[in-house]
Amino acid sequence: MAKLPTPKIDYKIRLKRGDMVQVIAGKEITRTGKILKVDRSHGRVVVEGLNMQTKHQKPNRANQQGGITRREAPIHASNVMYLHKGKPTRLGYKVEVTEENGKRVVKKQRIAKSTGEVID
Repeated sequence: MAKLPTPKIDYKIRLKRGDMVQVIAGKEITRTGKILKVDRSHGRVVVEGLNMQTKHQKPNRANQQGGITRREAPIHASNVMYLHKGKPTRLGYKVEVTEENGKRVVKKQRIAKSTGEVID
């Protein structure tokens, strides 16, 4: 079976693991959670406690009993929005270029576009 090519992502995912996000589209709309994983190649994120799927597992050495387990499935990154002070906001970057000892130093910080405050 041939491996499918990775889709081309036309935008940069500014979200990171540990960010609090709110779902803005789909069946989980208005629910919030923390990002557990970011898949930049496919443009998807896994949010804690959201988009749960059931998986039927056969007994094996790791899981002797088997049974039905629930796990988080990935959500497209365009369907979630960063939460800043409890409100959803877009993210941007602020770049500062300085000279130190004759070397050019670039400092890049994420900012909330609604307030202009630095996030991290």
